Amino acid sequence: MTAIRAGLCSVTFRALSPERIIDLAADAGLEAIEWGGDGHVRPGEPVRAEQVAKATADAGLFVASYGSYFRARAGEDLTPVLDSAEALGTDRVRIWAGTLGSSEATPDERAATIERLRSAASEAQQRGMGLALEFHSGTLADNASATSSVLSEVDSTALTTYWQPTVGAADDIALAEYEAIAPDVSALHVFSWWPEAQRLRLHERGELWRRVFAAAAASADPPRDALLEFVPNDDPALLAPEAATLRDCIRSSAAR
Repeated sequence: MTAIRAGLCSVTFRALSPERIIDLAADAGLEAIEWGGDGHVRPGEPVRAEQVAKATADAGLFVASYGSYFRARAGEDLTPVLDSAEALGTDRVRIWAGTLGSSEATPDERAATIERLRSAASEAQQRGMGLALEFHSGTLADNASATSSVLSEVDSTALTTYWQPTVGAADDIALAEYEAIAPDVSALHVFSWWPEAQRLRLHERGELWRRVFAAAAASADPPRDALLEFVPNDDPALLAPEAATLRDCIRSSAAR
């Protein structure tokens, strides 16, 4: 089995510079960073993306992906996003499946989003990149069944999905959602929120994550990356212990 890389989403520390985030990630023993498109590496700024890519590589880290805020709206331009992703040297761009939940979108709204996702996946594939859906409320990919439907309708090998625990979902429910879409999951966003959006330390939902990584280890094609996203109080001092917990979860699953 290919080892899952332990990494970090740069949006965890939006207020910090890329250079500071790289230092924190390297010191924490992480392997990769997903660079966010809302500040650290903006769409259409390839020179800055190249600088960040070089600094990341110089620290011995990989660029896991580009965390974009492309929403698949009609007429929304993906090209600047792909330009920055290409300059970062990554082959995966995280995107969002529209702006409405799966139960809120009208048939016409849904069809328009699916068509834009299809054309976006084609554009990315032509440039040697893939796209991955954010598994998130307020989008067409807001639960496992809805995400599977989007992937099926778009029907492109260039489109995968991320996964993260649904806010408020108990461990059994969250795990069942992961298992339902596991073959299509290319990355995990890793955090512990409970009982709703209250940020906990990762070990406080350690049982959930050990079960998720065990399921991932049993998959024929496990996620490439497990990316820490958010820590209590946005505290940089917590990154190293959170990274240690993440690595322990990954190791324990691989040893089973």
